[in-house]
Parts: sequence; structure tokens; C-alpha cells
Amino acid sequence: MFDWIWVVAAYLLGSVSAAIVVCRLIGAGDPREGGSGNPGATNVLRLAGKKAAALTLAGDCLKGWLPVFAVSVVSSDSLLIAAVGLAAFLGHLYPLFFGFRGGKGVATALGVFAGFGWLVALAVVASWFVVAKLFKLSSLAALVSGVLAPFYIWLLLGDQNFLIASVIISLLLTWRHRGNIQRLRAGTESKIGR
Repeated sequence: MFDWIWVVAAYLLGSVSAAIVVCRLIGAGDPREGGSGNPGATNVLRLAGKKAAALTLAGDCLKGWLPVFAVSVVSSDSLLIAAVGLAAFLGHLYPLFFGFRGGKGVATALGVFAGFGWLVALAVVASWFVVAKLFKLSSLAALVSGVLAPFYIWLLLGDQNFLIASVIISLLLTWRHRGNIQRLRAGTESKIGR
């Protein structure tokens, strides 16, 4: 039986922006009003330093992983598990608690993929590091690893519902990075460490 309570709960958890919460707790203001304006770990790094960025990254990953893990403990229905993961991701992109102004979703997507399968998450992280090492571009690494995620899910898990959810997540990740894509094409995207 499909239980919508899990989906709603996952969306609400996803709507808790780790970047905004962390920055407010340490008195760094709203990350949507400074730097790139994106409430994510990279912008928090610019605005508030490494510790705040690490907390943001961990929080965003956790809110993607936790609802997927929790529902998988009580249900083996992959459609429900996939829907919960997608709901948590959408909560991050369009958070109810913060005027529907969310982040790009990279860390939350990683958490969701980890909930689907740890090997998938490891493959995504490995792809991110390879691209980041070669090109020194965080956004390009995020885009490439996000696009590869559905392939890893197909290869490692073979579950149709997880695959569909991951394709939707990948498309939304790409859409949320459209500004980065324009800067990448123009050669003006900031490199890692600059």
C-alpha cells in the first residue's frame, strides 16, 4: 500500500535548509543574500568558512538519506522508496519553510542515492572527484556525476522506480545549474580554490 504520509514527511524534512539554519545559528545571515545567493555548501564556504560548509554538506546529505533509509526499513515497495527520495530532493529545491527558494540539490541528491544504494553513492562521489581533479570546476563535477547517477542505478541496482526517480533528479539538477552551464560555456565559471 502506498503511504503518502512518508512522501509528505520527506518533503517537509527536505524543506529544512541546512545552509540557512547553520548560517543563522552562527550569525552569518541568510546565504541567499550573499555570495552566489545559493543556499548550499559551496556558498556557505564562501560566506562562513569550512566548518559551516561541512555542517551544511552533512545536513543536506542527511535529509536526503534519512527518509529513504527510514521508509526502506518498514517497506520494500521501491515505488514508495523512490517517491520518498524524490520528495526529499524536491523539498530542498523548493522548501516550504523558506519561500520555496532552495538550493541546487547536489548534496541532497547524493543522500537520496545513498539511500537507494551505497555503491551508487560511492560511484557518484568518485565521478565528482575525478572531474573536479581534472578540471577544477565544482559545478562541472556536480553536473557530470548527476548525469551519471541514473546509469549507476541501472547498472548496480536495476530497479525501474529508482531509475525513474534518479532521471528526474538528474534533469532537475541540470536545470538548477543552468547559470553554471552558461558560465562554463563562456569560460567564466569560477574554479575550485579561487
